[in-house]
Amino acid sequence: MGGFSLIHWLILGVVILLLFGGNRFSAMMSDVAKGLKSFKQGLSEDDDEQKKRFEEQRRLGAQDRPIDVTPNPRVQDPVAPPPPSDQQPR
Repeated sequence: MGGFSLIHWLILGVVILLLFGGNRFSAMMSDVAKGLKSFKQGLSEDDDEQKKRFEEQRRLGAQDRPIDVTPNPRVQDPVAPPPPSDQQPR
């Protein structure tokens, strides 16, 4: 009880084909296929663009420079309390 058997799925498929018709259903499937194809093409274009940027950075030597990891003394830790001042508030 509660599960669909093969007969249920076949009847559902026949009803859908009767409602939408064979021609309309195949047109919808071709539209879905075109959408998937353009989606895949868009993804590959993004990958090509990223590869071009990476190659340009390598060509310019951006990967050869060392990264500066020294701490900046002017930036204070946002969690640490402020340093005590010499003057008392009046």
